[in-house]
Amino acid sequence: VQLQASGGGLVQAGGSLRLSCAASGRTLSTNAMGWFRQAPGKERGFVAAISRSGGSTYYADSVKGRFTISRDNAKNTVYLQMNSLKPEDTAVYYCAARRDYRASNYYTRQEEYEYWGQGTQVTVSS
Repeated sequence: VQLQASGGGLVQAGGSLRLSCAASGRTLSTNAMGWFRQAPGKERGFVAAISRSGGSTYYADSVKGRFTISRDNAKNTVYLQMNSLKPEDTAVYYCAARRDYRASNYYTRQEEYEYWGQGTQVTVSS
Protein backbone atom coordinates (compact mmCIF):
# COMPACT_ATOMS: atom_id res chain seq x y z
CA VAL A 1 0.00 0.00 0.00
CA GLN A 2 1.22 3.49 -0.82
CA LEU A 3 0.52 6.26 1.68
CA GLN A 4 0.38 9.97 0.87
CA ALA A 5 0.34 12.40 3.77
CA SER A 6 -0.82 15.98 3.23
CA GLY A 7 -2.23 18.98 5.05
CA GLY A 8 0.87 20.28 6.76
CA GLY A 9 1.82 23.93 6.76
CA LEU A 10 2.70 26.96 8.84
CA VAL A 11 0.30 27.97 11.60
CA GLN A 12 0.42 30.24 14.62
CA ALA A 13 0.37 28.85 18.13
CA GLY A 14 -3.19 28.07 19.15
CA GLY A 15 -4.24 27.34 15.61
CA SER A 16 -5.42 24.14 13.95
CA LEU A 17 -4.49 21.89 11.07
CA ARG A 18 -5.92 18.68 9.72
CA LEU A 19 -3.55 16.15 8.25
CA SER A 20 -4.75 13.53 5.80
CA CYS A 21 -3.21 10.20 4.86
CA ALA A 22 -4.60 8.75 1.65
CA ALA A 23 -3.88 5.20 0.60
CA SER A 24 -3.59 3.65 -2.81
CA GLY A 25 -2.81 0.15 -3.92
CA ARG A 26 -5.07 -1.55 -1.42
CA THR A 27 -7.89 -0.72 0.91
CA LEU A 28 -7.05 0.80 4.27
CA SER A 29 -9.92 -1.00 5.94
CA THR A 30 -7.69 -4.02 6.56
CA ASN A 31 -5.02 -1.88 8.26
CA ALA A 32 -4.46 -0.39 11.66
CA MET A 33 -3.04 3.11 11.29
CA GLY A 34 -0.79 5.47 13.16
CA TRP A 35 0.74 8.93 13.08
CA PHE A 36 4.31 9.64 14.14
CA ARG A 37 6.40 12.80 14.09
CA GLN A 38 10.05 13.80 13.98
CA ALA A 39 11.19 17.17 15.22
CA PRO A 40 14.58 18.61 14.18
CA GLY A 41 17.38 16.86 16.02
CA LYS A 42 15.05 14.33 17.62
CA GLU A 43 14.04 10.77 16.93
CA ARG A 44 10.74 9.95 15.36
CA GLY A 45 8.08 9.35 17.98
CA PHE A 46 4.50 8.16 18.36
CA VAL A 47 1.60 10.59 18.13
CA ALA A 48 -1.66 8.69 17.68
CA ALA A 49 -3.04 5.33 16.58
CA ILE A 50 -6.37 3.95 15.46
CA SER A 51 -7.63 0.42 15.08
CA ARG A 52 -8.78 -1.10 11.84
CA SER A 53 -12.42 -0.60 12.79
CA GLY A 54 -11.85 2.93 14.07
CA GLY A 55 -13.35 1.99 17.41
CA SER A 56 -10.11 2.14 19.38
CA THR A 57 -7.71 5.07 19.52
CA TYR A 58 -4.65 5.95 21.55
CA TYR A 59 -2.62 9.14 21.95
CA ALA A 60 0.74 10.24 23.21
CA ASP A 61 0.37 12.18 26.44
CA SER A 62 1.78 15.30 24.78
CA VAL A 63 -1.15 15.53 22.34
CA LYS A 64 -3.99 14.02 24.35
CA GLY A 65 -7.00 16.33 24.40
CA ARG A 66 -5.68 18.41 21.48
CA PHE A 67 -5.32 15.91 18.62
CA THR A 68 -7.92 13.53 17.23
CA ILE A 69 -7.24 10.62 14.92
CA SER A 70 -10.05 9.33 12.74
CA ARG A 71 -10.57 7.32 9.59
CA ASP A 72 -12.95 7.11 6.68
CA ASN A 73 -12.54 3.66 5.20
CA ALA A 74 -14.90 4.50 2.35
CA LYS A 75 -12.47 7.25 1.32
CA ASN A 76 -9.40 5.17 2.13
CA THR A 77 -8.14 8.04 4.28
CA VAL A 78 -6.99 8.60 7.85
CA TYR A 79 -6.99 12.02 9.46
CA LEU A 80 -5.22 13.78 12.29
CA GLN A 81 -7.07 16.84 13.52
CA MET A 82 -4.65 19.03 15.46
CA ASN A 83 -6.03 21.82 17.64
CA SER A 84 -4.42 24.21 20.10
CA LEU A 85 -1.11 23.77 18.35
CA LYS A 86 2.09 24.62 20.20
CA PRO A 87 5.57 25.44 18.88
CA GLU A 88 6.75 22.09 20.25
CA ASP A 89 4.39 20.36 17.81
CA THR A 90 6.66 21.50 14.98
CA ALA A 91 7.83 18.37 13.16
CA VAL A 92 7.53 16.25 10.07
CA TYR A 93 4.45 14.08 10.50
CA TYR A 94 4.31 10.58 9.07
CA CYS A 95 1.40 8.20 8.69
CA ALA A 96 1.91 4.48 8.88
CA ALA A 97 -0.13 1.33 8.25
CA ARG A 98 -0.01 -2.32 9.17
CA ARG A 99 -2.19 -5.16 8.05
CA ASP A 100 -4.25 -6.46 10.92
CA TYR A 101 -6.93 -9.13 11.06
CA ARG A 102 -7.96 -7.86 14.50
CA ALA A 103 -10.49 -5.05 14.36
CA SER A 104 -9.85 -3.40 17.72
CA ASN A 105 -6.07 -3.31 18.17
CA TYR A 106 -3.89 -0.25 17.87
CA TYR A 107 -0.11 -0.02 17.77
CA THR A 108 2.28 2.53 19.19
CA ARG A 109 5.73 1.29 18.15
CA GLN A 110 7.30 2.12 14.81
CA GLU A 111 8.54 -1.41 14.26
CA GLU A 112 4.95 -2.65 14.35
CA TYR A 113 4.12 -0.81 11.13
CA GLU A 114 4.79 -2.08 7.60
CA TYR A 115 4.06 0.91 5.38
CA TRP A 116 5.01 4.57 5.71
CA GLY A 117 4.06 7.79 3.98
CA GLN A 118 6.58 10.40 2.92
CA GLY A 119 5.82 12.90 5.68
CA THR A 120 4.32 16.37 5.79
CA GLN A 121 5.89 19.36 7.53
CA VAL A 122 4.02 21.11 10.32
CA THR A 123 5.48 24.35 11.63
CA VAL A 124 3.93 26.19 14.56
CA SER A 125 5.13 29.72 15.16
CA SER A 126 5.02 31.38 18.57
